[in-house]
Formats: sequence, C-alpha cells, structure tokens
Amino acid sequence: MYSSKVLLSLILLLYILFAVFEFSGKSVIAEMLYLLMVPVITVMYALCIKKKNTLFFLFLLFYSGSNLMDGGIQMMSPEKGSMLDDFDYFVGNLLYIIAYLFLMRKICSTLCALHVLKNFKINLVVLTILNIYLVYVLQAIVVPFLKMNNDYYLELIYNVVLLLLLSVALLNYFYRDNKKSLYLFIGVLCIVFSEVIQIAYFYISERSFLSFIFVTLNLTAFHFLYQQTKLLNKTNDKENYAAVE
Repeated sequence: MYSSKVLLSLILLLYILFAVFEFSGKSVIAEMLYLLMVPVITVMYALCIKKKNTLFFLFLLFYSGSNLMDGGIQMMSPEKGSMLDDFDYFVGNLLYIIAYLFLMRKICSTLCALHVLKNFKINLVVLTILNIYLVYVLQAIVVPFLKMNNDYYLELIYNVVLLLLLSVALLNYFYRDNKKSLYLFIGVLCIVFSEVIQIAYFYISERSFLSFIFVTLNLTAFHFLYQQTKLLNKTNDKENYAAVE
C-alpha cells in the first residue's frame, strides 16, 4: 500500500512537472518526464498487483521499453542521437505494435468468437467500414511527411493494429457489459485519441497545447487500464459465472 502511494505520487509529480516545462517552452525536458510515466506505472503494476495477467504485463513492458529507448536516445549527444533516428522510429514503433498486440490478445482471451459473430454482425460491418475509412484518413495525413516506402507500411500496420485494438475493446464491452470491460474500452479509446492528437502534433503543428492533451489522454488511458486489473471480469446477467482476469 505504501509503495503504491509513493509511485502514484511520483506519477502525479511527473505529470505536473511535464506541464510546467511544456508550457515554459522546454519541450525536451517535458518529453523526458512524459517518457518516464508508463515505466513507473509498469513498476507499480509489478509491485502492487498480486494476481498479474501475463499478457497485460507484457503490454506494459513493451510499451515502457519503447518509451525508455526513446528517452535514452534523446539523452545522447545531438550527433549520436541523429544517427539513431531511423532506428528509434522503426524499433520504437515496432515495440508499440507488439505491445498493442499483447493487449489485444489479452482482451480476445475473454471473448467468445462464435457469440460475437452471431450477435454482433451489424456492429462488425460498421466497425470494418469505419476502420478502413480511419486508416485511409490517417495515412493521407502522414504520407506527405514520410521519407521511405518502409515508413508508409510501418505507419499502415501501426494504424491498423491500433484500430483493431479499439474494435476488439468495443466488442468486448458489448459482450461483457461490465465495469472491467468498460474501463478497458475507455483506456483503449483514450490511447487511440492520444495517438490522433500526437499525429496532429508531429505532422500539423507542434503546439504545447496539443502535446499536453496527448500526454493527458495517454495517462488517462493507463489509469483506466491499470484500474481494470483490480476488477473481476463478471459476465452479464444471462451467464451465471465470473471469471477472474
């Protein structure tokens, strides 16, 4: 309990300092503070949650690994850091993709595919059409700024995985209809919104306000994802059992 409060206070302190430095024009320091937030949440999960879900833990580890790698490269001299820009871009995004796949697998492990296909046909069709449209829009935004064809395919895979994760989280909420699935969906939704804001920050306008919204949404996402680990995965009233994560 004590370690949980200390780590929670540390996360809050990092967030406040991030906001202060970001709006003071010291964006490099602000980003370093942001990159420490999820690793601290990962440590808190490892120390404070007794019954850990392996897939969720792997999601946190890979996401934290990408953040820490990015932070480590930024701490290097400008000359060395610029040499690793492409490495940071590809490996960092690959780690995020793997993290999202682990989270997707964790959500799918509690879903009944036959039930979803039988009862949510219209939802699946609508989600498929919406995902195709959103991927098209996101790719249209980033394409003018990409240097190589490999960048295009990496961005495409990243966006497809992210939107599939959102769809799975939404279907899981429809299927389970409980507090745990709601928290999971809100967490994933905040991640998707934060990614959209980050695209606007990187490719449209590097404004401090956009960076602040991105980090706030990202931290909110991990708050809900962390809180859902404390809840039982109770099913709806039509089913008479409860499954622990």
